[in-house]
Amino acid sequence: MKIVCDKNIPFIEGAMDDYAEVIYMKGSDIKASDVKDASAIVTRTRTICNKELLEGSSVKLITTATIGYDHIDTGWCAQNGIEWANAPGCNSGSVQQYMASLLIEMSRRFGFDCKEKTLGIVGAGNVGSKVARIAALLGFRIIINDPPRARREGASAFVTLDELIEKSDIITCHVPLIKDGPDCTYHLFDSERISRLRRDQILINTSRGSVVDCNALRQALSQKTILAAALDVWENEPAIDTELMKLLFCGTPHIAGYSIDGKANGTETCVRNIGRFFDLGCKDWTIEMVPIPAQPLEFTIDAQGKHYRQVLQEAILYSYDIMADCKRLTASPETFEQQRSDYPIRREFGAFTVKVENDPTGRCEIFLREAGFQISE
Repeated sequence: MKIVCDKNIPFIEGAMDDYAEVIYMKGSDIKASDVKDASAIVTRTRTICNKELLEGSSVKLITTATIGYDHIDTGWCAQNGIEWANAPGCNSGSVQQYMASLLIEMSRRFGFDCKEKTLGIVGAGNVGSKVARIAALLGFRIIINDPPRARREGASAFVTLDELIEKSDIITCHVPLIKDGPDCTYHLFDSERISRLRRDQILINTSRGSVVDCNALRQALSQKTILAAALDVWENEPAIDTELMKLLFCGTPHIAGYSIDGKANGTETCVRNIGRFFDLGCKDWTIEMVPIPAQPLEFTIDAQGKHYRQVLQEAILYSYDIMADCKRLTASPETFEQQRSDYPIRREFGAFTVKVENDPTGRCEIFLREAGFQISE
C-alpha cells in the first residue's frame, strides 16, 4: 500500500516505512496525481483534501495531525467512502501555555491585575477548557460561550455571545471553523460584533483566521475603538495583512499549538490511526525521545516576598517567551511559513521541574502543580 505524507510533520519519517510505501512531500505541493494510487494521506492544514484532490483516487483514510479539520471536505469524503480522523486535544496544552504567556504579558503592558478582569472564552472544548483552567489560576474571572455544549449540558454554565461581549474585558476564541449552520463561526467576530467592542476590551484569536474579520479588526485598531488585539491565526495565511500586524499587541505565525509535545501527540495519533485502520504493526507507535529546548528543564524560583500568583507567572514566562515569537514575525512577515517550519523547540509546562525556595506554606508549589509543572522534592 502507498501512503502520501506531509514531510513537515515532526517525527513522522520512518514511522510507517516498514508497513507501506511512504511518499514524503511538502503538504501544499500534494496534487491529485500524487494520491491517485494512495491508500491514505497523512496531512496537516496545508493540504486541502477535497473533490479536486481526491476524486478518482484509491484513498480510504485521511488522518491529520491537527485539531482542526476545515482543510478536509468531510461531507464529500462521507459521500465517497473516505474515512477521516483528526487529533483532538493534541496541542491543547501548547495553546494553554501560549495563552498564559500572552495574558501575563498583557497584564504587564496594560497595568492590570488579572483578578480584576473577566476573560470571556468562546469555545470550551479541549483547548478552551485548558485555557479556562490556567486563566483561573492566574486569577481571572471566567465566563464561557459554547452553544453546542450548552445544548448538551444545559445553559446554566454558559452565557450567550452577546452577554460575553458585554461582560468580558478580554475575549479569546477557541472554536473550529464552521462555515454554515446554527453554529457557524466564519466571521463570528464580523464588523458588526467588532463595532460593539469597547475601548477597554481586548480580542484574541488562536483558532482559525476566518473566525475574525481581519479587515474589520484592522479598522477598529486603527481607529482605537478597542484597546488591543492578538492574533496567532490570520485570514489568507501565509499572505498575512502586514498593516494589521503592525497594529496588534502580539502577532505570531500560527504557532500557538506548536510545542514539540503537541506536535508529538499529533504525529502519534496519525500513525496509530493508520495502524488501526489498515491493521498494521504501528497501532501503538510512540515517540521515544522528545528534544529539549534551549533553556534548562529544571530551574529555581525564590518565592521570598512574592505572591503565589507572581511565582506562577514567573514559571510560565520561563517556560515560554511569547514576545520572541511576535518579534520574529514583525521583523520578517514574508517568512511566515519558514518560521512555522523552523519553529524553535518549545516544551509544555509538564516537561519542566521547578524548585521553589522560601515557600513555607507550600502554596506556590500547589499552584505550580495545578498548572502542570513538576516540583523538585
